[in-house]
Amino acid sequence: MNGRVEKLKKEMLAEKRFLSVDQAKIISRVHKEKSAEPLCIRRALALAAAFDEMNICIKEGELIVGSRTTGVRSGVVFPECGIAWLEEELDTLPVRSQDPFLVRPEDAAYIRECLLPEWKERCLESQIYQKTGPEDDRISSVVKTNQKGRGQGHIIPDVKNWLEKGPAGLLREIRKLQEKEGLTQGQKDFYESAVISLEGCIRFFERYARLAEELGSQENSECREDYQKVSSCCRNLETQPPSSYMEALQSVWFLMACLQMESNAASISLGRLDQYLYPWYEKDIRTGKITEEEALELTECFFLKFNQIVCMRSGIEAKYFAGFPIGFNLVVGGRDEKGRLLENELSFLFLKAQKELHLPQPNLSARLCRQSSEEFLEACADCVSKGGGLPQFFNDEAIIPALEKAGLTREDAAGYGIVGCVELAGCGNMLGWSNASMFNVVKVLELALNHGKDLLTGEQTGPDLGGLDTFRSYEELEDALAQQMKYFIGKMVELHNIVDETHAELIPTALLSSVVKGCLEKGLDVTAGGAVYNSSGMQFVQAANLVDSLEALRETVYAGKLDGKELLQQLWDNWPDEEARLYMKHVPGKYGNDIPEVDHLADKWISLFCEELKKYKNVRGGNFHVGLYTVSSHVPMGENVGAGCDGRKAGEPLADGGISASSGCDRQGPTAMLKSASAISSPDISNGSLLNMKFSPSIFEEERDRQRFRSLLRSFVSLKIQHVQFNVVNREELLKAQENPENYRSLLIRVAGYTAYFTALDRKLQNEIIRRTECVF
Repeated sequence: MNGRVEKLKKEMLAEKRFLSVDQAKIISRVHKEKSAEPLCIRRALALAAAFDEMNICIKEGELIVGSRTTGVRSGVVFPECGIAWLEEELDTLPVRSQDPFLVRPEDAAYIRECLLPEWKERCLESQIYQKTGPEDDRISSVVKTNQKGRGQGHIIPDVKNWLEKGPAGLLREIRKLQEKEGLTQGQKDFYESAVISLEGCIRFFERYARLAEELGSQENSECREDYQKVSSCCRNLETQPPSSYMEALQSVWFLMACLQMESNAASISLGRLDQYLYPWYEKDIRTGKITEEEALELTECFFLKFNQIVCMRSGIEAKYFAGFPIGFNLVVGGRDEKGRLLENELSFLFLKAQKELHLPQPNLSARLCRQSSEEFLEACADCVSKGGGLPQFFNDEAIIPALEKAGLTREDAAGYGIVGCVELAGCGNMLGWSNASMFNVVKVLELALNHGKDLLTGEQTGPDLGGLDTFRSYEELEDALAQQMKYFIGKMVELHNIVDETHAELIPTALLSSVVKGCLEKGLDVTAGGAVYNSSGMQFVQAANLVDSLEALRETVYAGKLDGKELLQQLWDNWPDEEARLYMKHVPGKYGNDIPEVDHLADKWISLFCEELKKYKNVRGGNFHVGLYTVSSHVPMGENVGAGCDGRKAGEPLADGGISASSGCDRQGPTAMLKSASAISSPDISNGSLLNMKFSPSIFEEERDRQRFRSLLRSFVSLKIQHVQFNVVNREELLKAQENPENYRSLLIRVAGYTAYFTALDRKLQNEIIRRTECVF
């Protein structure tokens, strides 16, 4: 990093995280003043007012500007979406163990006296709960329904089109559409709300241009030239598309910041930014307008901005999404629909920026394919070797066919990007609700083994289909498990469709819709099905524990070595017999060791989940698609599961990732783990999968080992596994960080499909990460 970037980074990380009610005040006022307007217009007016009125600032030395709050890393209170949880958690928010935020007394008073009385019962979160509450609570140990307390995210806007047209160009396009005959009132309102939002964007740009001019005109300004550049950049973007690399970066960042202000959403991602930005970069380099060093500086200033926005979640949500993940995913590399390799200078520049900055955002993803160059693999490996798990790797050879099978055209499938953590999506044309629900299949197994009763509470959660004390064969057990799965899949779909439908009713997003293909053409909001592709992603959690448990049962109870009734009592009592627990824990045949008959079990049950979901449609007319990832839910979901037949004690974390092995069970090395993962039929997994692997930093010290690592990546591609990521850290360092966190504030770790500061994680999650197997060649 050069001096400018290093200074900006230090200042950013030193700033404390506070709860912010600034935008909430504007939203509340506008909704009162404009109560007679249609909801979509009222929301657009509130957004435009925020663009006009929010306090803005430009830090000395910034070359890319703009934020949704005055203070960076603030936790935004967004009353339209989720506020009810603050009633109970406001006092504990600054001191909770996971993702705390400081709260100013005057802001706490405003929330209690004004926001909660006005919004508590009518916000998205509460309206959904009024419709789903009893059933959602009843099956919450199996199904975690997401996106109930924030606006629509988990999407890749059409960044390419935004760059080519800018807000002014989009406005001209919408005004032409407004002139069409035969528009319904709903279409008229939609277009009007899009116009209001985009006009507000332009005024937002203009405010930053004016502020930069004012700061640059001050006599004591030491950054006059910087302020002039920023002012000129913002001023140009008001009326035209970007004309330089700096303007293109600023344009993309303004889009991200503005979309965050519209919905306070998570996982609004960037797609294939090395492709979209390349024309501006190439032109500026070719004409000598900037040097490569200046382009790197601009890129690093741009990357810094993605670390200035975090998600503030309720205490429960923070456990499932620990470490402030915001999900600004950015993709480099890969090929197109004709098989042409698309690596370019920006692909390498972005990797270099990540290596130097060493920050958790953007969530950098590298697309690999058979044609990937050795130089690209080396640059990726060099970045990975610094720790933090970035970039993560995605396999074109597995993902493009999966997306085609899911209904995308070949061109759209080949142009895919990554949403948030590891979710697959078309770029600028899809609302995939990629993290719609999480399905705890280990809990389903528990219910199948115990007459549908919860081992922790004794409640009758699922249907009584028998139990370990009555099943006469392994086949009877499997039949009960399949029926339990189908029962809860149906319940999960019902709950999600209510959430999906309520988003369309309460949180229309006109600005986002203006940058998603299909919406303007239809005159239909993205939440109501305006996108070209409309799907919903359901996560299967956790295959490894399921497989290890089933294999243990097959080799013991159903091989005549143990009594099923006695084993069930051990599970009820949480393994009082330690010898019996260890016996089950060490039954041979664990997923992750390239044992075909064991790995087949994972594919079998995931395939059943996929096939069952194919029977359903979401409320936008789209399909349900399957993901194999956990975020950090494997820890809280484990808390909801009783003792397991794999020797796991009640409440312990489930396996990490989605297709990773249970902690300590993958003992045959990284190649065997890859072979096991490859046994899962990837063409049916169109919502993404996650494979975690951990290596010691020492493997990158010798060129021979670096070559082995690159060969491992080639094997990953040839085995057609969708995803892999690497934590490069040793156990001893993590233990030291636990004991002396003040000395390890900058230690980054790959949690699931995202990177976070290790010392910012709850101790249970830290312990789970420490237990993950460390691979050796």
